[in-house]
Amino acid sequence: MSDLKDIRKRINEIDKEMARLFEERMKAANEVANYKKEHALPIYDSTREQEVINKNVEFIKDEDIKEYYVNFLQNTMDISKRYQASLLKGLKVAYSGVQGAFAYIAARRMFPNAEYVSYLSFNDAYKACEQGECDVCVLPLENSYAGEVGLVMDLMFSGSLYVNQVYELEVTHNLIGKKGTSIEKIKKVYSHKQALDQCIDFINEYKLEVEEAPNTAVAAKLVAELDDESVAAIASSETAEIYDLEIIKSNINVSNINTTRFGAFCRVLHNPISNNSSQQCILVYTVKNEAGALAKALNIIGSYGFNMRSLRSRPMKELIWNYYFYVEIEGNINNNEGKNMLKALSIFCDKLKVVGVYQN
Repeated sequence: MSDLKDIRKRINEIDKEMARLFEERMKAANEVANYKKEHALPIYDSTREQEVINKNVEFIKDEDIKEYYVNFLQNTMDISKRYQASLLKGLKVAYSGVQGAFAYIAARRMFPNAEYVSYLSFNDAYKACEQGECDVCVLPLENSYAGEVGLVMDLMFSGSLYVNQVYELEVTHNLIGKKGTSIEKIKKVYSHKQALDQCIDFINEYKLEVEEAPNTAVAAKLVAELDDESVAAIASSETAEIYDLEIIKSNINVSNINTTRFGAFCRVLHNPISNNSSQQCILVYTVKNEAGALAKALNIIGSYGFNMRSLRSRPMKELIWNYYFYVEIEGNINNNEGKNMLKALSIFCDKLKVVGVYQN
């Protein structure tokens, strides 16, 4: 049996080598953070983490210590994520609206340690990222209640940015007002038109007067400034916290199924090479003015095994009665099937653009 001193000496040598490898791994994590910053990707990637664990645990031959190695890997990746998050603190994220707007909430959840920069419009936020004032812009793509956001779709078609991350934000509306007030005292409510429409049953039940605001966060800001127990806003719980207001009634939506999908736009397209089944792609295109061109284009997508999750048409502002098409498909466009599909599709398209690739 080895002497304890010899065992400890061997452990010290192993620890020395592990320290060297740890430093190498953290350097690689730094490079990953820079890539994620440039491509507007999230720090946490559950699919990638599981792939690492499943692959690396196979290197352990001793069954008794496999579970400990899984814990070791998870702890190492948690440290890597914290390090990457610290490196992304300088990330500047543009959004449209004011603090507390749903775009602001989405931006905070997608990029927790960033600097958030408010702009007056979707176009202003988009241009700020295009021109390098910000690294990322977070804009709404569609709402499950109100449908697609046409202005953002138009920016995707005409602009130069790419969507590398999509986040689904569940929208829960609350009646918020001055601290200490009650529903019996509320006479008037402010909010965005969509929020008012989505809470119409509640508004009618309490016979509230309504007034529209540009968005829910502006409504909350106005209520905070008025400092009046008889007025309230319809907004999120995060917005109530930001403007030091109280939730009077929670979850007052007509429908509990109300979700907005937000896209993180940046200047570089992310093209993952993995053949993950949850990979999604956004395409925009115009078809040639030929009989059956649109039908042929759509058939090509299906013939190569890609499932269309969404298909929409939008008018082209510069050409009357001409349209472009927006398609979301499932599958990897970077493998041979994907490349061949895009090549075949381009035959029937005047313009074809890959707007984004992201994990569902």
